[in-house]
Amino acid sequence: MAAEEKFDVIVVGAGLAGSTAAYVLAKEGLQVLLIERGRQAGAKNMTGGIIYSRVVHEVFPNFWEEAPVERAITSYNIVFLGENSAVTLNLKAPGLGKPPYNAFSVLRAKFDRWIAGKAEEAGATLVTGVTVDELVMENGKVKGIKSGSDELLADVVIDAEGAKSLLVEKAGLRGDFKPEDVSVGVKELIELPEETVNERFNVGGGEGASYTLVGYTKGVAGGGFLYTNKASISLGIVARIDMLVEKQVKVHELIEDYKVHPFISKLIEGGNVAEYSAQIIHEGGIAQVPRLYSDGFLAAGSSACLLINNLFTLRGMDLAVASGAAAARAVLKAKERNDFSASSLSAYESLLREAFILTDMEAFRRTPSLLNNRRFFTVYPDLACSVMEELFSVNPAPSEKAFKVVRRHMKGKAGLLDVLRDLLGVYRAL
Repeated sequence: MAAEEKFDVIVVGAGLAGSTAAYVLAKEGLQVLLIERGRQAGAKNMTGGIIYSRVVHEVFPNFWEEAPVERAITSYNIVFLGENSAVTLNLKAPGLGKPPYNAFSVLRAKFDRWIAGKAEEAGATLVTGVTVDELVMENGKVKGIKSGSDELLADVVIDAEGAKSLLVEKAGLRGDFKPEDVSVGVKELIELPEETVNERFNVGGGEGASYTLVGYTKGVAGGGFLYTNKASISLGIVARIDMLVEKQVKVHELIEDYKVHPFISKLIEGGNVAEYSAQIIHEGGIAQVPRLYSDGFLAAGSSACLLINNLFTLRGMDLAVASGAAAARAVLKAKERNDFSASSLSAYESLLREAFILTDMEAFRRTPSLLNNRRFFTVYPDLACSVMEELFSVNPAPSEKAFKVVRRHMKGKAGLLDVLRDLLGVYRAL
């Protein structure tokens, strides 16, 4: 890179948000530099996950015809894990496995390379293996970036570097995170033959299953997930960092416990661990979203803490695509006025609302505080399993009605008033 080279836009981070922004801008003829600190796009992202299709389809029509997607998700499961049993809520919807689809499992290393490639095809310049150290500031305005001895200038810098990015802080848009607002996610990619995945998860060719796992986390606030890929399984766990410290539990211990649980061990039996990765995840919801723009600067994707947890789904990847597209459109509007001030770039927030990102995050603003309730990770999963196990068992003793069974198992764990309060909390959160 040449020192003091000038671009219309510099995008930091070739993940979903950054590459989408670069793609939209380059298509409109702007000179775009897309910078990635990894050796290639996707190299620094956790492998595996679910991407919801609607937003991606709007930016990349019929993307599934060429993108490296794994499986169309047609089976959704919420699993409450007890010590040796599990209670599952299951939705099977074959219709979701047809165009335009609802969601796909993807491997980020492959999928991110594809979107970065689309940005290059549109005319963006992709540079990998480069770390952005500082922002170039002039009278409080962002004018470019610094990488080593190189200084690169642009009308606008879009930060899409991810959850650990410091550029948003350097731009003066946020301070430090609170420990309770940050979790660590770990994930293993477990290889299994495609035929084994189809048979074990009762899915047809090209169809997949997702599992949200609740409980069995040693009292740590968090949960697990399992997604089927073509010839592998993504198994992981997300746990609050402050509670890991409080409980003196290491996150890798939690995923090892998962792997020997009777419910999970049968699903991954015979598999080989091909990859292990870790990632910081923001858990504060809409309250954690920083100011999104300043003079010459925009934050998108995980850099902007854009994540929706509505208890049933965890959405981050489609929000990254949507925010990248919205950031690009805000820059295009500013370009028309030749005004890249914060006032001009504030159109970005309106575009995020039009895409229902901030609107949806506000709708589920109570979810983060709800997830602070430890009973949801300890008492209730065990209670669901023990009650259901007894109700389905036949014993040489008089049978009790279900309500009495529930009350007996609740004794010493949660009072009726606690349960009613928690149900009210769930109602308000949803």
